[in-house]
Amino acid sequence: MQLTKQVLLDIEQERINQVCKWGKQNHSLEKWFVILSEEVGEVAQAIQSDDDWRKESDKSNIYEELIQVAAVAVSIAEQIKEASVIHHEETNVTGCYTSPTKTRS
Repeated sequence: MQLTKQVLLDIEQERINQVCKWGKQNHSLEKWFVILSEEVGEVAQAIQSDDDWRKESDKSNIYEELIQVAAVAVSIAEQIKEASVIHHEETNVTGCYTSPTKTRS
């Protein structure tokens, strides 16, 4: 379990690094998929670094690349969760939508 905690801390640190570098990101799910796919592609490049047919890559950074993949996935999940929380705040306790401009009689 200690190893899992360390990996999760590394993912959290990568999320902090991403926010420092890019600011808070808010993309469509399609754009997020492109970003995530690019990160997964970097993992594939690192894994295949010994193959003659592909470009040079450093196999020693597979862990870092996987942390970046996880951090991007967390960023996507954060955006979805944030939208869900906002939607939840716009509904009352029974789950019925309450318009912010509608007044009760």
